[in-house]
Amino acid sequence: MPHHRRVFLDAQMHLSMSKPLDDRTRRVATESDLSRRAFVGFSVAGALAAATRPAVAASTVVETDLSIETPDGACDAAFMHPARGAHPGVLIWPDAFGLRPAMREMGRRLAHDGYAMLVTNPFYRLVKAPLYDTAENVDFGDPATRAKLGPLIASINAPGAAEKDAAVFVAFLDAQSQVDRARKIGSQGYCMGGALVLRTAAAVPERIGAAASLHGGGLVTDKPDSPHLLAPRIRARTYIGVAANDDQRQPEAKDKLRAAFVAANVPTEIEVYPARHGWCVLDMPTEAGAPIYSAADAERAWGKLLALYRSALA
Repeated sequence: MPHHRRVFLDAQMHLSMSKPLDDRTRRVATESDLSRRAFVGFSVAGALAAATRPAVAASTVVETDLSIETPDGACDAAFMHPARGAHPGVLIWPDAFGLRPAMREMGRRLAHDGYAMLVTNPFYRLVKAPLYDTAENVDFGDPATRAKLGPLIASINAPGAAEKDAAVFVAFLDAQSQVDRARKIGSQGYCMGGALVLRTAAAVPERIGAAASLHGGGLVTDKPDSPHLLAPRIRARTYIGVAANDDQRQPEAKDKLRAAFVAANVPTEIEVYPARHGWCVLDMPTEAGAPIYSAADAERAWGKLLALYRSALA
């Protein structure tokens, strides 16, 4: 297996939602090897994608750490994009463990595939990222962990919070010279981020052309603000990958989602994976002694994601 290296350029800066990155940004070149697991996943997906899309020039991406001003404060985020040209923008909503290396690696990987990526800290109202450097040793069932995460998750799930953020983040992407504004924007989310993706697609329907929820939580609830009820406001082509154990707990959810999207005439694909909640994320902890991350299922989902973006963001 060939050894791949990529160059990432990091910078610290503050900018408003309307200001593009400019030549004053200080960039420091560093080299970073992929982790062993990330390298395996990257290599497999790269082989799949190579047959259907051109490689990014020089196989390099630029990564910038920045702060985006929102009505509720400064949101720390990472912006990754190919070193040259303008590309479709994509917003990543992280899982409950927030913006951290595993989420950054997803952004880098998609940037390598030709997208301009924004990965945000969904908990910026209360804390700066990273909340965790890795989720590998986090016990979500631990009361102390739940007490720590509860208020953070509530901050982004507060009424109107995700919608406000979505508008700002999309405006940020549209203000960047590395983003092709003639093309639609994509959004993908994991765990709690799945519901945020649907809220984003409904909040900025004129710009969001593709929406992907992977082992998303809370997509169908009995509340009047349930994400699946937003289908009539969504124009994006959607893909929803459901974890097997989530489907076992709520088997009717996929049917309600499908019915809502069909009624709203929203092109949607919904699949149940033979994997556990969290299967797409490299740094997930083990559960009952077995790893949650599933390389084969994660690569299948990644292929679906690339196919979605190729078709909906063309």
